[in-house]
Amino acid sequence: MSELEDDGLSRCSWANGSEMMRTYHDEEWGCLIIGEQDMFERLSLEAFQAGLSWATILRKRPAFREAFRDFDLDHCAGLSEADVEELMGNEGIIRARAKIEATRSNAIATIALREEEGLEALIHSFAPEVQPEPKSQSDVPTSSPESEALAKELRKRGFKFVGPTNMYALMEAAGVVNTHLVDCFRRDQV
Repeated sequence: MSELEDDGLSRCSWANGSEMMRTYHDEEWGCLIIGEQDMFERLSLEAFQAGLSWATILRKRPAFREAFRDFDLDHCAGLSEADVEELMGNEGIIRARAKIEATRSNAIATIALREEEGLEALIHSFAPEVQPEPKSQSDVPTSSPESEALAKELRKRGFKFVGPTNMYALMEAAGVVNTHLVDCFRRDQV
């Protein structure tokens, strides 16, 4: 069940921990992501989030955007070993070499997808036929058959840090699957 906040709106309970999370929930989470670069940014941030809280990534998002030049695909695909070393020294981002290198390889794989349907269309093609209708946070799954299939397809195409759990989170955030609680005021707005 959603929780009624001081502004009289019922939200998904995870959104009530801070003003940052509330704003993210109300203005961004679950809205359809349109555009290759925006989808790549979200895919990249989900990879960096693995093992961490989303709040940590949100706090660091401005630094990530600066470090990866707004997730420009050509820039990210062209990162040299010296660039990776420089990013490893950037205290504003998550300094995990494997995740930084995954951003580079995922940019290369995203560019390769342009010859086919593209990253955005590929991710949207894994939308479930029936959207979940969670009544409480415990009803929200952490993965699905669709996110497992998406992760498998992306790995086949050379993507890294794309497991079923973080791909489900990507699908939720990108508006591919709607897991706003049924009584959340955002449920029918996305």
